[in-house]
Amino acid sequence: MIIAIDGPAASGKGTLGKQLAAHYGLRHLDTGLIYRALAKSMLDRSQRLDNVEQAVSAAAALDPTTFDPADLKRPPIGEAASIVSAIPQVRAALLAFQREFGRKPPGAVLDGRDIGTVVFPDAEVKIFVTASPEVRAGRRAAELEGDGQGLDIAEVLEDIRRRDARDSSRAAAPMKPAHDAYLLDTTHLDIDAAFRAAVDIVEAVRAGRKRG
Repeated sequence: MIIAIDGPAASGKGTLGKQLAAHYGLRHLDTGLIYRALAKSMLDRSQRLDNVEQAVSAAAALDPTTFDPADLKRPPIGEAASIVSAIPQVRAALLAFQREFGRKPPGAVLDGRDIGTVVFPDAEVKIFVTASPEVRAGRRAAELEGDGQGLDIAEVLEDIRRRDARDSSRAAAPMKPAHDAYLLDTTHLDIDAAFRAAVDIVEAVRAGRKRG
């Protein structure tokens, strides 16, 4: 089984992805970390984020086993990732890796921004997770504060709004719900309630397939 979870930054999709993977005995991939690691690799080498040739070369050299999620989730890395992820050649280079990961038995939960629309349009379950920008900014600010990276919430909110605009308007695989995705708004849900709602969606889809 493949579960595709898409949504904007700090909507809760990563947490849900991990929980669903553990619940159903599947593997989990936060695809956003791939793009963040690529962006960090280029920044560390003082490379231009819009240099297609260097970005594709850096993508080919990525090793997911070396990723440090806490480091990669810093706001500057997220902003840079939003830029490199808009390059069509970069997305093509990383598409094969994501598909290979998902198709290995027993399946996987992948979260990102184009899983249900591009990476796995045939996924058994598709969920688009969202929340208001203000709530997402609060979550991200709290997360960063917990990692010792205090930031003004207004600055975090501005960053989230910029990323939303860029991710939804880019020419290559823009962020949008798949036509058959279930919308899960977590604005007023805590982690446990969001997880229960996601499980309900998965079980409803599985029950419908069994009846069919």
